Amino acid sequence: MTRQHAWAILVVAGVFETAFSIGLKYSEGFTRLWPSVATVVMIVLSLGLVGVATRTLSLGTAYAVWTGIGSVGTVALGIVLFGDSAALSRLGCLGLIVAGIFGLKILGE
Repeated sequence: MTRQHAWAILVVAGVFETAFSIGLKYSEGFTRLWPSVATVVMIVLSLGLVGVATRTLSLGTAYAVWTGIGSVGTVALGIVLFGDSAALSRLGCLGLIVAGIFGLKILGE
């Protein structure tokens, strides 16, 4: 697998991580059946894809990028879907995470 392919897989894994994090909210602590099933599917897909990506990418970089994508996506969707705070300080911290993700991508190659 090429490094580009591994990075693409890692991004998709990060999107699934965001999806399972949001699913946790909708499942209401795994008390609602279908949101719980969807959340478990997203967990399996996310972990499976990050595992595939780590065949090519270094573990530390892949894990940091994966969790970073999940964190940024979850905070952004929390703002949009649940009315979480969009304070400038929170957005600035998200910007730092995004900068870290790009730094790891650029410097990791």
